Amino acid sequence: MYEADDPRSRLSTAAGGTGPISAFGASSYGRFYAGAPQETGEGQRNWYTRGQNFVVCYSEVEAGAVFERKGQVDEYVLLLHDENMAATVEANGETVEVPGYTITMIPPGDSRVTCKAGGRIVRLITAQSADVTAKVDNAGNYAGPHPQVPPFQLWPDPTGGWKIRSYSLDVPDQEGRFGKIFRCTTFMVNIFPPQGPRDVTKLSPHHHDDFEQCSLALEGWYMHHLRWPWTANQHDWRQDEHERCASPSVCVIPPKVIHTSAPSDPENNVLVDIFSPPREDFSDMPGWVLNAADYPRK
Repeated sequence: MYEADDPRSRLSTAAGGTGPISAFGASSYGRFYAGAPQETGEGQRNWYTRGQNFVVCYSEVEAGAVFERKGQVDEYVLLLHDENMAATVEANGETVEVPGYTITMIPPGDSRVTCKAGGRIVRLITAQSADVTAKVDNAGNYAGPHPQVPPFQLWPDPTGGWKIRSYSLDVPDQEGRFGKIFRCTTFMVNIFPPQGPRDVTKLSPHHHDDFEQCSLALEGWYMHHLRWPWTANQHDWRQDEHERCASPSVCVIPPKVIHTSAPSDPENNVLVDIFSPPREDFSDMPGWVLNAADYPRK
């Protein structure tokens, strides 16, 4: 599945699974650049696309835009990828000034995010919040239980209790580590450094047995290649997909589907991989999860 020099070749899941193969579910693509937002508000335009367990909320904002959650049932994530972005985050009586190029975990309960600059923000909220799933553009793909994704389960509470936790993305690359991985009780997020076009003779087709992968393109454009395995039932067969997605966009890849994504802009491509709940195999790799001390292993 992986080249020998790919850090993922050392994962416990690298050899693939041995379980039965059945129907897989469909892929989803959210091309935010190509369609109108699902929601507009004062100083904000919002797009929503979901997977089985999560919703990606992508927003273009003006300074002063406010995002509130009342009685939020679980922890959610705020990603400010742009360095010139900043926000004030309030939750459960705590206030934190969050600069750009950060990822912030916001606890359950009441919270408020006030944008201090114009730009874009990403919020990741689980599908346990029905008010958010009601806004998505691909609800038809998730009308019931997924054939391959287990029911969602939270990971253990954070060390030291609930509070706003913000982490800089300005982390130097390290040989043997794969991207910049952060986790909380609900999500694992892997932020890749900017890169040029990928060598198409060194792709990494692979699959995951029992979880979806969400790939969020923030810069450049990507060619997403997906291949469904054949089963004994020909009605389960699907055509290969080779989808060109500019940015911003989301590609949600079902379990057991062989996939690889090729950054293709000649200058700059930025991808963020999202998993809900966190991946166990990535968590098993020493040093890969940068905030592991704050969030205990399942």
